[in-house]
Amino acid sequence: MLDYQISKTMELQNTVKEALNALYHHPDDGVRMQADRFLQDFQRTLDAWQVADNLLHDSTSNLETLIFCSQTLRSKVQRDFEELPSEAFRPLRDSLNNLLREFHKGPPKVRTQISIAVAALAVHVPAEDWGDGGIVNWLRDEMNSHPEYIPGFLELLTVLPEEVFNYKIAARPERRRQFEKELTSQMEIALNILTACLNINELKEQVLEAFASWLRLKHGIPGSLLASHPLVLTALSSLNSELLSEAAVNVISELIHYTTSRESGGVQVQMPLIQVIVPQVMNLKAQLRDSSKDEEDVKAIARLFADMGDSYVDLIATGSDESKLIVQALLEVAAHPEYYIASMTFNFWHSLQVTLTRRDSYISLVNESTIESEKNRRLHIFRPAYESLVSLVSFRIQYPRDYQDLSYEDLKEFKQTRYAVADVLIDAASVLGGDAALRILYMKLDEAAACCQNEESEWRPAEAALFGIRAISNYVSVVEAEVMPKVMGRLLKLPQHPQLLQTVCLTIGAYSKWLDAASGGLSILPSVIDVLMSGLAKSEDSAAAAALAFRQICDDCRLKLCGCLEGLFHIYHRAVNGEGTLKVCAEDSLHLVEALSKVISELPPDQAKRALEALCLPVVSPLQEVLSQAPEMLNNRPARDFTVHIDRFGYIFRYVTHAEAVADAIQRLWPIFKAIFDLRAWDMRTMESICRACKYAVRTSGRCMGTTIGEMLEKIQELYKQHHQPCFLYLSSEVIKIFGSDPSCADYLKNLIESLFQHTTRILTSIQEFTSRPDIADDCFLLASRCIRYCAHLFIPSAAFPALVDCSLFGITVQHREASNSILTFLSDIFDHANSTEGAKYLPIRDAVIIPRGSSMTRVLIAALTGAIPSSRLENVTYTLLSLSRTYGAQSVEWARESVSLIPLTAVREVERARFLQALSDAAAGVNVNALSVPLEELSDVCRRNRTVMEIVQGALRPA
Repeated sequence: MLDYQISKTMELQNTVKEALNALYHHPDDGVRMQADRFLQDFQRTLDAWQVADNLLHDSTSNLETLIFCSQTLRSKVQRDFEELPSEAFRPLRDSLNNLLREFHKGPPKVRTQISIAVAALAVHVPAEDWGDGGIVNWLRDEMNSHPEYIPGFLELLTVLPEEVFNYKIAARPERRRQFEKELTSQMEIALNILTACLNINELKEQVLEAFASWLRLKHGIPGSLLASHPLVLTALSSLNSELLSEAAVNVISELIHYTTSRESGGVQVQMPLIQVIVPQVMNLKAQLRDSSKDEEDVKAIARLFADMGDSYVDLIATGSDESKLIVQALLEVAAHPEYYIASMTFNFWHSLQVTLTRRDSYISLVNESTIESEKNRRLHIFRPAYESLVSLVSFRIQYPRDYQDLSYEDLKEFKQTRYAVADVLIDAASVLGGDAALRILYMKLDEAAACCQNEESEWRPAEAALFGIRAISNYVSVVEAEVMPKVMGRLLKLPQHPQLLQTVCLTIGAYSKWLDAASGGLSILPSVIDVLMSGLAKSEDSAAAAALAFRQICDDCRLKLCGCLEGLFHIYHRAVNGEGTLKVCAEDSLHLVEALSKVISELPPDQAKRALEALCLPVVSPLQEVLSQAPEMLNNRPARDFTVHIDRFGYIFRYVTHAEAVADAIQRLWPIFKAIFDLRAWDMRTMESICRACKYAVRTSGRCMGTTIGEMLEKIQELYKQHHQPCFLYLSSEVIKIFGSDPSCADYLKNLIESLFQHTTRILTSIQEFTSRPDIADDCFLLASRCIRYCAHLFIPSAAFPALVDCSLFGITVQHREASNSILTFLSDIFDHANSTEGAKYLPIRDAVIIPRGSSMTRVLIAALTGAIPSSRLENVTYTLLSLSRTYGAQSVEWARESVSLIPLTAVREVERARFLQALSDAAAGVNVNALSVPLEELSDVCRRNRTVMEIVQGALRPA
């Protein structure tokens, strides 16, 4: 038998070698894919342990084999350690230790994988089972006994604390916490080992990297002890060393973060260490300007200043002399020509702005006058820094000379840079005040505009200045009268280069509130509109910007524009009908529809009604033309031929706020809408568009809709039976929200929801159906939740209610995020509804439906919690389970006990079950559910720790 096993292992080793050779060297893609599949499957087998170990010890194995087998062994230890019997631990530890020694000078990739495997093994095995006082003591003894292998052991010491935060390791949460405690308790031993290794010059870099790794544990070592620790002093003295500077920077960076961490006791406890670090970092300031320094070195130094700024922002914000020096250094980083270095400081400028301006920063002060005085003192101190910052960063938003030749990715990166700089300008405006920031940026505009007289001249500096002015628009006072009139005067006269004109239009739109409030706003509106018309005609980008600006101006200056409707309608007709030279695409024309709709909303009812008819006319005509064609031709028309026009109706109904006028419009238009429903009910895109338009009509018109609402509901009820379009459910949700409590609508709403739910539950009869129709599931259960909130008197007593509860049990575990969340929300709404005044009367009906299904429902919810759906959706599952427990008390805990008892003890221990059930009992007893999520999340972690366990758990919970 033993000979057979050895023979089988040898054969498998040869097969693995052949597969690796095929994967890396065979010319046929198909063969390589087949080899890759085999190797992936092999890694999941029990045999992989022995085969990988043997091949790693085999001196004939090539590098590809060694790397693959070390990765396999690392992966097996991390994920599948539970496969092995308990007595296998020591042979495995000894084998890994031998490999670590064997490869102490071998391929770094292999040594790293073996080191991670040993560290992962330590995560699984408690210190008392490991022996020798735990892994750190064991490691110290190994290094003392075999100093020749110290480099390999140092790598293990480096990766060991990193594995605390490695959630690839299939350890239980309790064991993970225990491992962290074991390491922190052995921190002093680890640092002593590293200190001893400092005596070996060639290992100093490795020692510093290991020290940085241990600092990430954030264990509370007193600052006074660290301030004089040899490892810290070595790191500080190595900042100027060419060989060690990178490792030293990593250590100092970690020390900076360490000093502000909660676990270390925070800034006050760590002040002795901070007082050692800051002067040493400040001594590096001159190197930021040293042209002989390598860019990577400058980047490392800049990182230290940025880390210092981010970590000590509360100290810096006090405005001490030392903090001013740090801020000056950070300004030098911000001035660096390389954006990726300068941008390291951007987070600091934001954090400092928030600290200076938010009230919480001054909470310790006794009264309002003291708070205001201290705030003004600090703002005054940092004004010069933020004034310099505006000048330092604003050049970065200037278009490069070769912008037309930029690739898509480079252009995308440039735009992201502009947005990031705009955020910095906003931070500056928050500290300086928008008007002061505007004065600085206007000087740049004024200077640039003087050199920008025609389309051929240099336009980029003027565009950059305008981009900055637009960025701070929300911070500039609407009554600013010194600079804004000059800005408007300048931008209205700038040459109409496409990019410049685009930014001019966007800036006009951004200052629409100022145009409304300014004393001369009305007089310059005609000139502004002329510029926007130029934008509509220049290019697609400038047309998009001009259309957006029209919308913003019509929103904020609507009262001023009520007398200009004729001119606005002229622009609107040209844009919507695609006449003339305008370059407005259909999507951007919606801005103009919204713009006119908002102006019309300010008119008296009679005028609004006539204006609304005029607004609809250019939209109706093309639709009527399309609908006049023969049915077979209509079926071949793309959805866009309809949706372009229907979407405009949607915007009209959404933004014209005269309920009666919109109700009158939808009544007149209903024959056209009805025809579209009848002719295109099969077309999802057209139906989504028309249902969206109807939704806005219902929302705006409300109870003014009269008989139209009844006809609309009859139509969607009829068509849903044939075409099952999800948007019919979505439109019904809006109707329920508006009319659910109206007694006069009760009959047709009852018919509507019963019909829609009856047909939906006939479709969604299995998890496969939910998976293939997630949109229907999503909208169906959103509608059901709306029914609970707005017309429970119609829904809960109906036959649809128990049918939907049954249906929900099939779909809870659907992988589609929105569908699953809608189902879970529906269930929690059922449980929570009883807490409302109205809900109490439906308790007997609810209980008659839920209690017989309680056991099955709980089982499915626990299956979802433990792996049937992605862990990113745990919050909703957790809330639903706790809500069920809160509603059904001890009975629900018993349902949960039945379910978790099905899970084998190999997957979930008794103590883990008990902790989970106790959380549900606490919820049943009325404890705040927010405090109970951790035990549920931990059960989820335990059951998801590796694939094997997850399959066992899901197999146990899956209904027959």
